[in-house]
Amino acid sequence: MTTPTHPARPATGSPAASEACLARLTRALLGLGLLASLWGCAVQPVQPFDYAPFRAARPTSVLVLPPLNQTSDVQAGAAVWAQVAMPLAEAGYYVLPVTLVAETFRDNGLTVAEDVQQVAPAKLREIFGADAALSLTITRYGVVYTVFDSSVVVTLQARLVDLRSGQELWSGSASATDGGQNNQGGGGLLAAAIAAAVKQVVNNLSDRSFPVAGLATRQLLQPGPPRGILYGPRSPKFGREGEGGR
Repeated sequence: MTTPTHPARPATGSPAASEACLARLTRALLGLGLLASLWGCAVQPVQPFDYAPFRAARPTSVLVLPPLNQTSDVQAGAAVWAQVAMPLAEAGYYVLPVTLVAETFRDNGLTVAEDVQQVAPAKLREIFGADAALSLTITRYGVVYTVFDSSVVVTLQARLVDLRSGQELWSGSASATDGGQNNQGGGGLLAAAIAAAVKQVVNNLSDRSFPVAGLATRQLLQPGPPRGILYGPRSPKFGREGEGGR
């Protein structure tokens, strides 16, 4: 009877065994390198904002322009405009009263936000005497529905412009939500559907977007690097934001 033969395994410590071990180690290192590369692509550090023009301008007063409303909710502009002054004032700036600003624009025949935002910075400076103007754009405002749930989302974009030079000093964006969730545990799909229907009725009868708009403005105007607005001269933290920005 012929005894079957098997390929001889390289003896431990032999050159062949060392080469096989080196090959496995190389493949493992290449795999780890690929994972590290993918992780580096997925997680990018937040790039610091260039605050040099902002620090050079040192604005003390801010004019908040009526927001551009890109949503279908006609109440969005007023809701956001009414809640911007507080976080700006808390950041250390004098903010021109919104009611006074709105009345002044009306007296000059400007009642549409799009028209107001076309006014030259020098003209705004002449009328209001402010150092800078904050322009806002509302890109999302209101309730977002899914199959068994709904949540309120408000998304804002902003630009701060020096009215003396017309230069942009800062820009940012923020999005806030009420994080609404229906508890589907124990009731199944029928209970979830009923809860979603009840929640939709509540949404139609109440304005859940207004407080979320306030949260969005606070997130947008949260002071400090790496991307936030700088503290104003009325704040004790003025000029002490650290080295997070350039």
